Amino acid sequence: MGKKGKKEKKGRGAEKTAAKMEKKVSKRSRKEETFVYNELYVYNIRKDTWTKVDIPGPPPRRCAHQAVVVPQGGGQLWVFGGEFASPDGEQFYHYKDLWVLHLATKTWEQIRSTGGPSGRSGHRMVAWKRQLILFGGFHESARDYIYYNDVYTFSLDTFSWNKVSPSGLGPTPRSGCLMSVTPQGSIAIYGGYSKQRIKKDVDRGIQHSDMFLLKPEEGGEAKWMWTRINPSGIKPTARSGFSVAMAPNQQILIFGGVCDEEEEESLEGVFFNDLHFYDATKNRWFTAQLKGPKSEKKKRRRGKTGEHEGGSEQEREEAGAPEPLEVVKEVVAEDGTVVTIKQVLVAPKLAGWTTPEDESSAVEASGPEVEPCPRSSAMLAVKHGLLYVYGGMFEAGDCQVTLSDLYCLDLHKMEEWKVLVEMDPKTQEWLEETDSEEDSSSNEGAEGGEEDQEEDSGEESGEEEDPQHPEVAPGEQYADYLLRTEQHWLKLARDHVGPDMKEKRVLKVAQTMAKTFFDDSVGAAQAKH
Repeated sequence: MGKKGKKEKKGRGAEKTAAKMEKKVSKRSRKEETFVYNELYVYNIRKDTWTKVDIPGPPPRRCAHQAVVVPQGGGQLWVFGGEFASPDGEQFYHYKDLWVLHLATKTWEQIRSTGGPSGRSGHRMVAWKRQLILFGGFHESARDYIYYNDVYTFSLDTFSWNKVSPSGLGPTPRSGCLMSVTPQGSIAIYGGYSKQRIKKDVDRGIQHSDMFLLKPEEGGEAKWMWTRINPSGIKPTARSGFSVAMAPNQQILIFGGVCDEEEEESLEGVFFNDLHFYDATKNRWFTAQLKGPKSEKKKRRRGKTGEHEGGSEQEREEAGAPEPLEVVKEVVAEDGTVVTIKQVLVAPKLAGWTTPEDESSAVEASGPEVEPCPRSSAMLAVKHGLLYVYGGMFEAGDCQVTLSDLYCLDLHKMEEWKVLVEMDPKTQEWLEETDSEEDSSSNEGAEGGEEDQEEDSGEESGEEEDPQHPEVAPGEQYADYLLRTEQHWLKLARDHVGPDMKEKRVLKVAQTMAKTFFDDSVGAAQAKH
């Protein structure tokens, strides 16, 4: 009894320490407007509404944790680990606690079981039969960091942890990878991110693109084995922080993610919004291709006299699919730093898609723009054959942009994305703050931010901001718009970055400003229709 009492007392002490730290840091987070949450929301598909659900005794606030739903006990939501981060990003507290939300009774319960994983973030966890399987993650402190490739199982019957040592050569330590159960009962691991210490105070980021299967060995579920696999097809480019779901045809679906390309003096964040499917039965990757909206196809067919549906589709097939298109978007920091976002659009070769040369209206030209913007760490869910994508985050230098938009895609039809909840671009794109400062003729820098925002909100409510820039003509392409208005944006860029900035940097800033205004204008015109 004495030893048990000491252990419980020690455990409570650790919890109190974490709670004190959370309170201390929360004061700063309120000042710096950076928050970590422990709120619970439910989205009603039929009513298209979000509802906040207040349940007493929830887990402490955190992010980068894992949550898994299982059918046991009328439905349970299991949550493990994660981190509480200070606003300046210098301090972390990694959790190693395990919680369950009983969906039937709407009650939280902390499960205290020894022998579990150490505190960590960025790990992955899945439900496998009557167990939870956890892999990888990382732990970081002010002095050092460590990445994991260990495997733990948690029994949903005995509520006990077990660390397993699979045979075979498995993945190297990593976080932010794919972890999903295949129809054959194996667990797939793909991609992820880790850091490696090159020399003192110098680290190198590693983007993984290898793939493994974790299989139970014959003779019992307590023994596992690793197998490295090399799927055929076009696999996703190296990345981490992508989101994973199971498609209706039992294929593994991944969306988005980020790849950091590090150089000596710059960090280029490459974000994605593409869709890929992994078919475990065929051991093959597929790139998702959208057909395009049916209404647009009908309009095009009606517009061409003496043409039948079969003939138009055949002509499209004979013409061949266009080459993949790389879209580059850049975000400008206050110091003139340009962060580049690359997005590769694989052109669909199915009926309903037209090349830019075949487009005959502004509506058709802007059609493919309706899609989630590139992001990492979005939430995915599949219900009734519909894929839902919520939120996520985007980094621009030292700044983070958190998204709250909601999109859905019919995985059976694969036609087009639909916007369920749209976020105002001026609140989600960090570049808009910089533009607003220039529009209000404020050169006070970050210190005058609050006043600038107040002035901007007044201008936006009166819809007086757009006339300050050359308007986008109906049906005008971006290249033509930039050629016509380049001098206007160059002048704004020079005022923004200052007279000492190199001309090459000024040109990039000008093009970024022009592209952002162009996209906003096209999006606003599209919303009116």
